[in-house]
Amino acid sequence: MKNLIQYAPCPQCGQSAAKKVSYTWWGGAVGPSMFTHVKCQSCGTQYNGKTGQSNQQNILIYFLVSMVISFCLCGGLVALNIILNNN
Repeated sequence: MKNLIQYAPCPQCGQSAAKKVSYTWWGGAVGPSMFTHVKCQSCGTQYNGKTGQSNQQNILIYFLVSMVISFCLCGGLVALNIILNNN
């Protein structure tokens, strides 16, 4: 027997048939799981399966935080390289 999960109705067409998105360009495999990102099987709209609203704001925040962390890591590596080369 399949384990059926009930998601919020689609904000575009109102259908409740949605499938969990497992991977996206913006969040890899982690982002969609964090935000219960689902795709409507009827019209293809992607949205938050818990709230039935768009994940656009969540995606933007997730993307910006990821970029800041990446920038800080790269900057830290460059700084470490400079420090090590000066000694």
